[in-house]
Amino acid sequence: MCLAIPGKLIEITTDPAGVKMGRANFGGIVKQVCLEYTPEVEAGDYVLVHVGFALSKVDEGEAARTYQLLEEMKQLGELDVPDVDPWPMEAAGSG
Repeated sequence: MCLAIPGKLIEITTDPAGVKMGRANFGGIVKQVCLEYTPEVEAGDYVLVHVGFALSKVDEGEAARTYQLLEEMKQLGELDVPDVDPWPMEAAGSG
């Protein structure tokens, strides 16, 4: 089963190709997410994320309830996978 996981946006940026991206905190684990489907979100907002894409904005209470249920169902294992920088050369100034 594929689930969307709530995360709190801590930063919004634009990648080298002009795509709106952000960093979201998922219970202490920070991952990069695409924000193109949620153009209205701002830093501090909560979003539901599925396979790296923020699909919708949710309020803090809904995010907490969803996160708790996912934790109880042991569905948060994918957060343990290290986040990979898709543009490592640009970040290092080599691109």
